[in-house]
Amino acid sequence: MNMKLTLAGLVGLALLAGCSLPKRTPAVPTMALNPILLATPTIVSPTPTFSVPAVPSPTLPFATFAATGSAIQTLPAGTSLAPGTQPPSATFCADSQATALIDSLKTALLTSNGELLASLVSPSHGTEMRYYRDGRTVTYDKRHARFLFESTFEVDWGNSFGSGLPTKGAWHDVILPGLLKTFGKSYTLSCNQLQVGGTTYAATWDYPGVNYYSVYYPGTSENGNMDWHTWAVGTEYVGNRPYLYALMQFEWEP
Repeated sequence: MNMKLTLAGLVGLALLAGCSLPKRTPAVPTMALNPILLATPTIVSPTPTFSVPAVPSPTLPFATFAATGSAIQTLPAGTSLAPGTQPPSATFCADSQATALIDSLKTALLTSNGELLASLVSPSHGTEMRYYRDGRTVTYDKRHARFLFESTFEVDWGNSFGSGLPTKGAWHDVILPGLLKTFGKSYTLSCNQLQVGGTTYAATWDYPGVNYYSVYYPGTSENGNMDWHTWAVGTEYVGNRPYLYALMQFEWEP
């Protein structure tokens, strides 16, 4: 009898002790919280390793302006980097190196020679290119000009004067065909004079003080010469040698 009471007492004490024990919240497995979030990797965009000054300076090397990765610098329409060394106009127009530069550019375009094209790009500034005369300016350095004939990197070249829609595409799909409309045909050269066909706008060279050649294709009589085409090729001198500074396209616009 005493044994039964003792056991009963022990049971009672155990029950009382259980009531006084602190409660513990069972641990929730981490994956049960949000398995979708845990299974999705976090993608962090790399921090750019370059900076573009608010006001570009001609004393800064082009590497300061060139973006790593795409290695191009895009500027708003109607703007450009400061020009480099420019000889007097008469000196430039009499320099056979300048016309040889145009000839080399033609050869590079017609043969898709990236090495030759890169050798013509200004080592201090790069070469600015515009598909539309009032469109976006894109600057390529030597390293990336070498691969323009193969690169699939797409650029927004600005809005079309016809549809108003943005023109996007790789250099060899957009700029190269435009260049070949002139350099692939019989053209005339004019030094520091912009030669164009009939226009609905005022054709102007947007780089004051920069020497250039106008490369002009007059078009065909079958099309009323409305298929004329002009590329203005701006230059700058580095080490007494002219290099490509800017390429700007002009054509008939409705």
